[in-house]
Amino acid sequence: MRSDVDTTSLRVGDEIPPLSTPPISRLTLALYAGASGDHNPIHVDLDFARYHGMNDVFAHGMLASAYLGRMLTNWLPQDALVSFGMRFVAISHVHDELSCSGRIAERFEEDGEHRARLELSVVNQHGEPKVVGDAVVRLGP
Repeated sequence: MRSDVDTTSLRVGDEIPPLSTPPISRLTLALYAGASGDHNPIHVDLDFARYHGMNDVFAHGMLASAYLGRMLTNWLPQDALVSFGMRFVAISHVHDELSCSGRIAERFEEDGEHRARLELSVVNQHGEPKVVGDAVVRLGP
């Protein structure tokens, strides 16, 4: 575990350190398309998006998931992550500023380890939910 996280003192209801992002830009979308291999034009081509009834391009759903993953691994090392799931609730638009948060919903023991189940969410600057999820993390032996 990270030396600055005292996992023994974590309690149900405790919040984990949040992550906020700068506004989503077209550059963000282009870079994410390259990094993820998801080159669906609905995310990067304005003409394509408009042809298909959208006012503008919009973010890949997995971009918000990647931000959630970053929030988790900023808090605990990647190998502490046991499971990670999410549900996409709404589209994230260009210029949205996303805020990721999580809280401990349950502490339990499994396979001889202390674990925690986390409730996760991503909202934009207006508090509109974009992604909800959960994760299980190892807190130590």
